[in-house]
Amino acid sequence: MAYWLMKSEPDVYGINDLARDQTELWDGVRNYQARNFLTSMAVGDLAFFYHSNTKPPGIVGLAKIVEANVVDPTQFDPTHKYYDAKSSPDKPRWRTVVVGYVETFPTGITLDQLKDAFSPEDLWVVRRGNRLSVMPVADAVAERLLAMARSA
Repeated sequence: MAYWLMKSEPDVYGINDLARDQTELWDGVRNYQARNFLTSMAVGDLAFFYHSNTKPPGIVGLAKIVEANVVDPTQFDPTHKYYDAKSSPDKPRWRTVVVGYVETFPTGITLDQLKDAFSPEDLWVVRRGNRLSVMPVADAVAERLLAMARSA
């Protein structure tokens, strides 16, 4: 099992939405590095759910990968904001995962707390200027994050 961090704006799709829906296609990723991370995910992996573009930003819960290597259907819909004219059903450019709800943390772990606890090498989300929406999390870092979330 691997660990990941997945960012979403709570006014677009937040942890409460995932708790309500229980599973959701993680669509719309249009960064090649983030896409490559998505294609590296396996069923059963866990993802820290991070609320971005909010006050305060931070990790608010946990999701699991319930389906891996899924073709993102939004790339083929010309009316969708994530449409990609260079992608085709026989050669899709964008793949993703389906995430399932695991838990909402009693108290989120804010970005400031993350910066105090981790170096940019340990946890990429604290790197200045990091805009990736999906990133790996090392096992040792994940264990510390889970301990922080559950001790709050």
